[in-house]
Amino acid sequence: MPPGDIRNCMIALSEDENLMSQLFRFRFEGKGDLHNHSFGNLFLSAMAGITRDFGEAVRLTSEVLAIKGVIYPATNSNITLRAELADGSVVEGETRITASRKKIRRIALNPPGALPLEGALMAIAAADLITIGPGSLYTSLIPNLLVEKIVDAVEAAAAQKIYIQNIMTQPGESDDLSVAEHIEALVCHSRGKLLFSRILLNNAIPSSELLRKYEDEGAALVKNDRERLASMGLESIECDLLAEDHVIRHDPDKLARALYDMVGV
Repeated sequence: MPPGDIRNCMIALSEDENLMSQLFRFRFEGKGDLHNHSFGNLFLSAMAGITRDFGEAVRLTSEVLAIKGVIYPATNSNITLRAELADGSVVEGETRITASRKKIRRIALNPPGALPLEGALMAIAAADLITIGPGSLYTSLIPNLLVEKIVDAVEAAAAQKIYIQNIMTQPGESDDLSVAEHIEALVCHSRGKLLFSRILLNNAIPSSELLRKYEDEGAALVKNDRERLASMGLESIECDLLAEDHVIRHDPDKLARALYDMVGV
């Protein structure tokens, strides 16, 4: 399992916003084998090695960070990602998939049939709100939906369900994809089921300097094809979600407020 995604969840939910969060974000410098490795990733991996159970490693690490809430991995199964690319070639592994810089046709788990954590299914069933995104479409969001029973659990849940669209495309993963095409990819990997019919979109425009920086790296603003979304029967809500920062990202407070507004809290 990718410890980076779990680590980011832990940092976001940590009650200690200072020391422990800084520690789990810390990346080693120098020229040794640890260069650019995240301490948080290493800590999680070490805990998983001790417990032989990734879910238990997440629980124990959450206690160390004193997080507010509970984090459930979608599965405990030992799997890798396998991508079928537009040219028909097949690539395995998250890093290799994004490094290929080719359009992704479909993503799958290898081996298939990964089973979910019971706690994850119970949390989905009990939820008032289920969101997916923002995040890497093919290597962070969709893999959760490929775990057995997850799609059915989300479909059956009484919760409100909202998809949060990325602000920028991701080089080697979602190049040139519009909002509707992001949704279509989710549907395609959910056995044709539209699980998230409400879409939350940012409509604030980053500075031209920031946009140039991202364009140099092959990223662009995700095209908002409003008419196509409407024809698909989707409800899209647009508002300013942009952080005033040196990177283009969602402002967590603006995003939280927008979600609360959408569910009427």
